[in-house]
Amino acid sequence: MEEKRIFHSVRLEKEKCKACTNCLKRCPTEAIRVRGGRAHIIDERCIDCGECIRVCEYHAKIAVTDPLSSISRFKYKIALPAPSLYGQFKNLRSIAQVLTGLKHMGFDEVFEVARGADVVTRAIREKLRQPDLPRPLISAACPAIVRLIQVRFPDLIDHIIDIRQPMEVAALIAKREFARKHDVPESEVGCFFITPCPAKVTAIRNPIGHEKSAVDGAISVLEIYGLLSSHTRSHETDESLVQASAWGVGWANSGGEANAVCPENSMAVDGIENVIRVLEEIENNKLHDLTFFEGSACTGGCVGGPLNFENNYVARNMIRRMVDKTSDLHPEHHVDVSMLTKYPLYNQRDIMPNTAMKLDDDIVEAMRKLEKMEEIYKRLPGYDCGSCGSPTCRTFAEDIVQGFATDMDCIHKLKEQLKIMAQQMVNLAQTTRE
Repeated sequence: MEEKRIFHSVRLEKEKCKACTNCLKRCPTEAIRVRGGRAHIIDERCIDCGECIRVCEYHAKIAVTDPLSSISRFKYKIALPAPSLYGQFKNLRSIAQVLTGLKHMGFDEVFEVARGADVVTRAIREKLRQPDLPRPLISAACPAIVRLIQVRFPDLIDHIIDIRQPMEVAALIAKREFARKHDVPESEVGCFFITPCPAKVTAIRNPIGHEKSAVDGAISVLEIYGLLSSHTRSHETDESLVQASAWGVGWANSGGEANAVCPENSMAVDGIENVIRVLEEIENNKLHDLTFFEGSACTGGCVGGPLNFENNYVARNMIRRMVDKTSDLHPEHHVDVSMLTKYPLYNQRDIMPNTAMKLDDDIVEAMRKLEKMEEIYKRLPGYDCGSCGSPTCRTFAEDIVQGFATDMDCIHKLKEQLKIMAQQMVNLAQTTRE
């Protein structure tokens, strides 16, 4: 029976790839190799963070999302706008302009993901009152960071909060509320997330912590930006559509979640390389006095997602201005505690480590390969230049051990070998003349 291929939103368009190694050097899980003049993405290691999309000058990395036309699969359609969407439009007077525009694009209802963030904020604050949970608790809002922990920091999995992402919570509430209000079956209601990043798309297709996503599709901000932009200017706004708090909207920016959940003793870090450095500190128990950690793969938070339209600094400022001018009750006070039991907000299954980086399932064989790998690594120049097609000399040694490369793929080793062979030929020629 053929093994089911892992779904990934991030894909490679091989004909556009120039084997430049930019993506190779920036991938946080070393999931990319360059072989045969083209990049290759190792499915098991990829966390769909979108870093390769950001750095590829040739647009050879893309994110697969759902087209706007996919909403026609359902009789009733609900848009779930990420709060970062509001930062894409300059001079926006009100969030209601965006929400009203989405309804005019063909959606029957709009449910803010920021409302889901409000509910998740209340749920996390309740969790933080439990003294026996490991510290710091790590946010599960960014699926790329959760998958990063699965691959590179499996010892920290127990620190991840077992509460579903705001987009999942928003979909659960939106479907039930719409079905009850209009007396229709939930099966006829489709929820579509307006996504700023590919990691959320993958989280819908391959959920983390639960069996099936409540979200039925993901449409990128780039896909709808042009059409939505025209609708935000051409219709009377319905202010009653705005129901999320400023705290929930603030989740769009790095630090927004931490500020809402635990402002006293929390840390928010954006940019996946920065997150990795802090996770190493947490793993080494150097931040044991920290209560809550929010990590965002994208610089600036969700406003920095590769599927957004606007510059992330401009978008971040737009979100900040919208939050600052809104005086709102904290979710602790306006989200009823009954919401925490009314919907399945918590993970239904354990988050498991990703063993893609293991050398072998058999511990004895793994140890043998590790010894061999160390031997090879000591022979390599240590330049980490990437010209061999592996991101570092250490990963190159691993690729040799696993049978995916040979010593002569290293240009420096090849040069040494060619020098030796050239000298041997000179010696042979001199011997022959004598």
